[in-house]
Amino acid sequence: MAMTTSVNFRTSNLSLLVSKRAIALPALAILAAISLSGCQTASTDNVIRIDKAQGSSENIASLTSVINANPQDPEGYNVRGTAYGRGGDFNRALGDFNQAIQLNPKFYQAYANRALIYRNMGKLPEAIGDYNAALQINPNYDVAYIGRGNLYRQAGRDNDAFNDYSKAISLGTTDGRAYNGRGVIYQKRNQQDKAIDDFSKAISLSPNSPEPYNSRGISYLAQNDDDNAFADFNHAIDLNNKVAESWANQAFVYERKGDKAKARRSYQHAVNLDPNYQPAKDGLARVGAGA
Repeated sequence: MAMTTSVNFRTSNLSLLVSKRAIALPALAILAAISLSGCQTASTDNVIRIDKAQGSSENIASLTSVINANPQDPEGYNVRGTAYGRGGDFNRALGDFNQAIQLNPKFYQAYANRALIYRNMGKLPEAIGDYNAALQINPNYDVAYIGRGNLYRQAGRDNDAFNDYSKAISLGTTDGRAYNGRGVIYQKRNQQDKAIDDFSKAISLSPNSPEPYNSRGISYLAQNDDDNAFADFNHAIDLNNKVAESWANQAFVYERKGDKAKARRSYQHAVNLDPNYQPAKDGLARVGAGA
């Protein structure tokens, strides 16, 4: 079985009625809240999306046989750790990445993969430490800059995150998450044209990911360009109709247009998908929960 040291969770298949001429103050406040939520949600494109097939007994058995054939090869543990991580078995994934690093302390990809496991386990200092270690070994590793940038953004360290995303971009990354992450910071700084440029680049690199469409749509809303925003939110739904943010964003456009019935349906759909998604709950309260 061929293996590569560049395995990581993403690349292995391991991401608001107001006039268009003037937004009333309450709507501005709502947009700000949804924009903040969008910023938070966008960061999940570096959180492991569970794929039980990756952690199936058959797949693990196959990868284990490779390890048994060459137990001193750190790449085998790195690949199996990736499968465990995608399957949601974070403890076993952690064990495999530990072993890979023990066998090869310079294995920077394994540090980055272990960092993602730590992040999913809520161990953010350990995750940042591993990204730092990966970058000390390979200062040009764009995946680690993007991963660390997402952690910095999660911690509210936007300037540090911006610098990491920009570094990855300067290295010529083809990972759309760098542009999406930097675009979200531009968005928070109300530099919407720059944000839209970055989101568009992210879309060109990751056309099947709903995150940059949602992000770009929010910036279009900030510019009162409801038509383009609506198109982006609808496309995000077409790509993945299980994302609560996309439905809540679509609902907000309906709400801006005064179509409370459609807004209500979309907000409700978002709440059904994620009962804890606050923008959808707030939107449903505004338009009414009646039929």
